[in-house]
Amino acid sequence: MQCFKASIPILKSLCDETRLSILSMLSGREMTGCEINRAFQCSQPTISYHMRLLVEAGLVFARKEGCAMVYSVNPQIWPSVYALLQALCDAGRKGEEHA
Repeated sequence: MQCFKASIPILKSLCDETRLSILSMLSGREMTGCEINRAFQCSQPTISYHMRLLVEAGLVFARKEGCAMVYSVNPQIWPSVYALLQALCDAGRKGEEHA
């Protein structure tokens, strides 16, 4: 199970409806923090918190453009995320077979 330790931040980031919605929005195009904030009924600090978790997990890139933060999906990490989720699904299926 030690091999999954590095995946914990990614899994924690994916287990929140707001963060999943943000990832879905960013899959279409890059967006500023203000654009993301306007799409939700929560405060700017709350969106900043969600964005920080997504960036720290490596799921999203952030760059400063003038006084705005611009966010985009990190395309390099998604094959690894897919493989992780596939391994977890396979483990679940094996557990069902033994039950």
